[in-house]
Amino acid sequence: MHRIPEKIHELTVGQLSARSGAAVSALHFYEAKGLIRSRRTSGNQRRYTRDTLRRVAFIRAAQRVGIPLATIREALAELPEERTPTRDDWARLSEAWRSELDERIRQLNRLRDHLTDCIGCGCLSLESCVLSNPDDVSGERLTGSRLMVESGRKNSGG
Repeated sequence: MHRIPEKIHELTVGQLSARSGAAVSALHFYEAKGLIRSRRTSGNQRRYTRDTLRRVAFIRAAQRVGIPLATIREALAELPEERTPTRDDWARLSEAWRSELDERIRQLNRLRDHLTDCIGCGCLSLESCVLSNPDDVSGERLTGSRLMVESGRKNSGG
C-alpha cells in the first residue's frame, strides 16, 4: 500500500486512487456527482484534501450495501467540509439507512423464496407472482407473457 507522508496535505488523483482502491474514473465520477471535491492547481490538476480518503471509503462501503449515490451525497452534505467522517458520523448515518436496508433484505428474501416458483412457471404473470408483477390485472384474463401495445402505436416487430 502506498504511504503518504504526514506533511502532504493534498493528494493527486493517482495517489487517492492508489490509497482508496477506487479507479481514477470512479473518483472523477464521484466528483461530478458532488460526493467529493477537489481544487485545481495552476496547471489544472486535481488536488484532494487528505480527508477525501475517508470519504471515498465511506462512499464505497455505503455502495456495497446498496445505498444509492444520491442518498450518500445527502448524507455527506450533512458533514462539515474537509472533516473526516468519524465513527459516530457513520453510526448516525447508517441508523438512518437501517429501515431502507431492512426493506431490501425483505425483498431479497422474497425473491429467494419465490424464485424457483416464478422461473418454473415461465409466464411471469401468475396472480400469485410476487416477483415480476404482484398486482398484475392482465394475469387474471390472460396466460403467458404478452406484449402490450400502447394505443396509437403499432408493434414494429423488431
